Amino acid sequence: MHTREGARDLSISRHIESDEDFTILASQTASGAIAPLYTDAQRKRRDESPWTLVQGLLAPVQFLIFGVSLFLVIQFLITGEGESAAEISVVVKTLALYTIMITGSIWEKVVFDEWLFAKPFFWEDVFSMLVLALHTGYLVMLFNNWGTTEDRMYVALAGYATYIINAGQFLYKLRMARLEAAPRIAATS
Repeated sequence: MHTREGARDLSISRHIESDEDFTILASQTASGAIAPLYTDAQRKRRDESPWTLVQGLLAPVQFLIFGVSLFLVIQFLITGEGESAAEISVVVKTLALYTIMITGSIWEKVVFDEWLFAKPFFWEDVFSMLVLALHTGYLVMLFNNWGTTEDRMYVALAGYATYIINAGQFLYKLRMARLEAAPRIAATS
């Protein structure tokens, strides 16, 4: 049964437009109106885990690799030049993706005691599987010489588009975790 408050909470968590909305969400999370991302024990494990630092370092590195690769792929598609550089860049981006996925699943195991699909990150992990499938599809096409180079580059671009959405999902969760921590920090000050 949906209540008016329940519907309001749901709409806030799905559609946040301003810092004021984030402040409302943070206060609702602190008051227990919305389930927090982490329990106290999970937050402690997250903060103490070296895998948190690993994820924090790998994410911007992967994004940098993505930016360079995106440039090379688009340059190849526009000019027809730089095929090898574009192909190598997509392979490197895919290896970085696999690395962050493996270390991320270790992080989830440490923090949530689940290798993947922990409740707070369920949809991010589901979408990550699509990102991984598209990147893997590119590798399969490349190593089996399936399709043209352009065909493979369009598969890579599809993988990159899903990667951007997935990165946005994780940035949103990072923002929520920080807002969740703000009332706790203020309470201890």
